[in-house]
Amino acid sequence: MSEAYERERQNNARLEELSSKVTALRGVTVDIYDNARAQDVIDHTSDTFTSMTSQFKGSASRLTRMAASGNNVAILKLAGIIIGAFLLLYYGLKLIF
Repeated sequence: MSEAYERERQNNARLEELSSKVTALRGVTVDIYDNARAQDVIDHTSDTFTSMTSQFKGSASRLTRMAASGNNVAILKLAGIIIGAFLLLYYGLKLIF
């Protein structure tokens, strides 16, 4: 009877060891998944900024051509838009911070 009790105790000890190893493995797996997901977000953000940069370059070249053509009404509209955007950002950030 004591031999069976001893084997049961050993089995329980090994089962606890295995359980702790499975828990550790699950933690590592979750960490790997989170890291991969964060990397995907970083890649997506990088792609977004690259796209935004190319759009800004295109807009800047169009604005340069417009200014070179000498269209005074368009230049005044552009100046109004820039000043309005600056004031909007200034007061918006002032309210937040």
